[in-house]
Amino acid sequence: MKDTLWLIRKTFLSTFKKPMNLLLYFVFPVLGILLATLIHSGSGDTELRMGIVNQDGGRQITQGVIDAVGRMDSMLVSEIEENEVKDLIASGELDAAIILPAGFAQSLIDGNPSDLKIISIKGAQVTGQLKAYLEQHINNLASVGRVAQGNEVKFKTLYENYQKNGFELATEKIDDQSINHNKTNQTIGYLLILMLVSASSLSGILIKERENRTYYRLLSSPVNARTYVLSNVIVNLTMMMLQIAVTLWIMITIFHVDPGIPYWSMFFILVLFALVAISLSLAIVAFSSSSSAASGMQNLLLIPTSLLAGCMFPLALMPAAMQQIAHFLPQYWLLDTFSHLQQGVSMGELSLNLIILIVFAVALSLIAIYKFGRNNDTRSYI
Repeated sequence: MKDTLWLIRKTFLSTFKKPMNLLLYFVFPVLGILLATLIHSGSGDTELRMGIVNQDGGRQITQGVIDAVGRMDSMLVSEIEENEVKDLIASGELDAAIILPAGFAQSLIDGNPSDLKIISIKGAQVTGQLKAYLEQHINNLASVGRVAQGNEVKFKTLYENYQKNGFELATEKIDDQSINHNKTNQTIGYLLILMLVSASSLSGILIKERENRTYYRLLSSPVNARTYVLSNVIVNLTMMMLQIAVTLWIMITIFHVDPGIPYWSMFFILVLFALVAISLSLAIVAFSSSSSAASGMQNLLLIPTSLLAGCMFPLALMPAAMQQIAHFLPQYWLLDTFSHLQQGVSMGELSLNLIILIVFAVALSLIAIYKFGRNNDTRSYI
C-alpha cells in the first residue's frame, strides 16, 4: 500500500509539472463549452417578417386569412405591393412573402380555393410551418364554401358561425429545451474526445518511463509491476473524475446550460466512459513498442472514432452506412444514453447502454492484460 501511494504521488507530481496537462484537463473542456454555446447561440425562437400582397382587394374573407397569419406566434405581418417583394426579400427586410391572387375570396366561396404563392429564399425552415397552417385554414374555408354551394350570403353566415362556434383551445407556452440539449450534447462530445486524449496521455507515461529506463530502476526496488500499473490507473481515473466534475459544474453553474439530466446521473455515466477510455489507453500502450508508435495509434483511433460516433457533429447528418458503424463505438452509446435521458427515458430502461459501456471497459482491459503478459521481450508490466 505504501508503494502504491508513493507511486501515485510521483505520477501526480510528474503530471502537474507540465502546464499543457492542466490545459488538457481543465481549460480545453471549458473552451469546448464555449464553442458549443457559440455554435448554438443563433438557434431558438426568432420573429419571422412576413409580407402579404393582397391582389383581391378589401374582401372580408381575404382579410380574415391575412389576420389569421398575423395571429401566428413569432410572426410580424405587413402588407406590401407586388413590385416590392423581390427587393425586400433580397435585402433581408422580409423573410418571406405571400401573394393572395385576385378572386381568392370567390374561389373559397365556390369551394375550390385558388393557389396562393409563398416566396422565400430561406426555404422550408421559414415556409414549412406557414404552409401547413395556411393549408389547414384554407381547407376549412373551402369546406364551408362547398356547403354554401357558391352562395355568398350563405357562405358569410356559415363563416360567421364557424368563427363564433369554434372550439376553445387553452394554450400554455413552455421553454424550448432543445437548444440547451444541443449545447449539452455538443459539450459532452468534445469532453469525450478530451477524456480519450487525457487517458492516453497519462497511460503514455508507462512507455516514456520504459524508454528512459525509469521503469526498470523502479522494478529494481521493492515496487512490482502490478503496483506500478495500478498506481497509473488510479491517478488516471482520479484526474478524469475531476475533469468530469469541473466541466459539468462550469457548464451548469457558469454557462447556465440546463442539460435536462440530473448532475449525478451525468457524472456516473461519464465515469463509466472514463473506465473505457483508460482501458483503451492501456491497450494502446500494450500494443506499442515506443511512444511514437503509441502516438500514431492514438491518432488513428481516437479522432476518427469520435467523428464517426457523433462527438463533433450530429450523427443524423452522416450517411446511413456510417451511422451503422457508430453502433460499434463506445462514444455512440454514451451519447445515445444522454439523448434518451433528455427525452424522459428512465435510467433503468437504459441499462443495456450502461452494460455495453461496462463490456467495452472489461473487454479492452482483458486485451491489455493479455498483451502485457505476452511482452516478454521488454519485461511485462503485469
